Amino acid sequence: MSFTVRTLLVVALVALAAPLFAAETPVRSISVTGSGDASGSPDMAEINAGVQTFASTVIEASRENQAVVDRIFAALQEQGIAEKDIQTSSYSIWPQQEWPRGDAADRKPRITGYQVSNMVHVKVRDIGRIGEVLAAVTNAGANSINGIQFSVEDTAALEEEARRLAMQDARERAESLAALAGVELGEVLTISMSRAPGAPIPVARALAMEAADASAPVPGIAPGEQRVTVNLHVTWAIR
Repeated sequence: MSFTVRTLLVVALVALAAPLFAAETPVRSISVTGSGDASGSPDMAEINAGVQTFASTVIEASRENQAVVDRIFAALQEQGIAEKDIQTSSYSIWPQQEWPRGDAADRKPRITGYQVSNMVHVKVRDIGRIGEVLAAVTNAGANSINGIQFSVEDTAALEEEARRLAMQDARERAESLAALAGVELGEVLTISMSRAPGAPIPVARALAMEAADASAPVPGIAPGEQRVTVNLHVTWAIR
């Protein structure tokens, strides 16, 4: 191989290898996080209603419990609640024990009976009737109601509005930082989104389970508003 050919080959290899060792020029950028909130009136309520019964035997306690649950199901159907919106959420049986008095080392607990608990999860899609539904199930024999939660069934519109507000907030923050730094925003390089859980909706007061007029709607329920929060992490190039 001649000297000229060898020289050309070396030059070519160096030219090919140069990009591999060239340091990348970092992209100048600004990264900010914008937050947006959107609220709407709830259109659905979810409750857990059920009954606890006590009897000397498991069979008797279960039979009494099922009789009340059947009445609760019937009351819910009379209120227009669809079968798909009624679901058993928990069912449990446990013995009631009594410890004998005394200091005897061999004393053992005595079973005095059995308690059966049956809870039903109910979706009420017309929250304007939540009081009537609660009154109906308590009149049917429910002696345990808890976990009332209000929500917006379709949150797509709220999330879209929250995204718009989050992007607006992010841009305002980025423009403020760019102005302080004496630079201008360029194109958007990256966007990532996270959505915070909807804010819990509190119940205004405890349910009046022993109202003087048992046929009246249960008072003290406040649906409030459902809030959707979106956070956007946005990176802009700067120039």
